[in-house]
Amino acid sequence: MASIIVMSGTNEGDYYPLGRRTNVIGRDEVLPIQILDEHVSRKHVQIRFDKDGTRYYALDIKSKHGVFINGRKIHDETILADGDQIRIGATTPLFTEKDFADRESALAHFKKVGERGRPTVID
Repeated sequence: MASIIVMSGTNEGDYYPLGRRTNVIGRDEVLPIQILDEHVSRKHVQIRFDKDGTRYYALDIKSKHGVFINGRKIHDETILADGDQIRIGATTPLFTEKDFADRESALAHFKKVGERGRPTVID
């Protein structure tokens, strides 16, 4: 299964296992992946799992500020690859095809080289 790890922004350090379902990321409090960023729309981006192709896709849900994958604005449904950075507003979630037991193991896995000796601040 895949996961989302918020690498920067107001939700930095948050970890979300995606499972094999469609997820919506946005500011709306009813969403399973809520990003508290004033430049994120209530429903900003959809992450969809394609059961036939076993891939994940990102789709901008008519957000005001757009969705950028690895720095490029997307206009249509786009295939996600391991390590893709999805920028929405001032927040950067990282898409990974890996699954983790918990938030701490996800964050430890994605610490930058040279920072492994520093503790991860988890509020």
